[in-house]
Amino acid sequence: MKIVVIDGQGGKIGACLVNKILEKKPDLDIYAIGTNSMATAAMIKAGARYSATGENPVIVNSKDADIIIGPIGIINVDAYLGEINSSMVLAITASKARKILIPYSKCNVFVVGVEQLSMDELLNEAVKELLKCLKDE
Repeated sequence: MKIVVIDGQGGKIGACLVNKILEKKPDLDIYAIGTNSMATAAMIKAGARYSATGENPVIVNSKDADIIIGPIGIINVDAYLGEINSSMVLAITASKARKILIPYSKCNVFVVGVEQLSMDELLNEAVKELLKCLKDE
């Protein structure tokens, strides 16, 4: 099972995700794809086994991912101060992978009907969804 965590800017959300996932399932191989080197480094420090940085790794790893997980900004062109481009968004959204997106409103995307939860609560919900996906396999 190929689980791809994509994050940008400082990588704090991605690092927290990697950490929370590995707390529950330490045997998983997490592919950490940062939109910049700081984000990648943060996810490596959190325990991701594989890592890469930039546009091409997002495109390449989205092709054969089983699950892509990250903040909702990863499907929003020009999110993260322009770190997310249209090629990345196309690769992620066209991927056959199940996408688990954290509704984080800093990218000017608001999902109506979603409870206002703390970031920790949102990350816990994302990990719960990931664990459900793993059981379905």
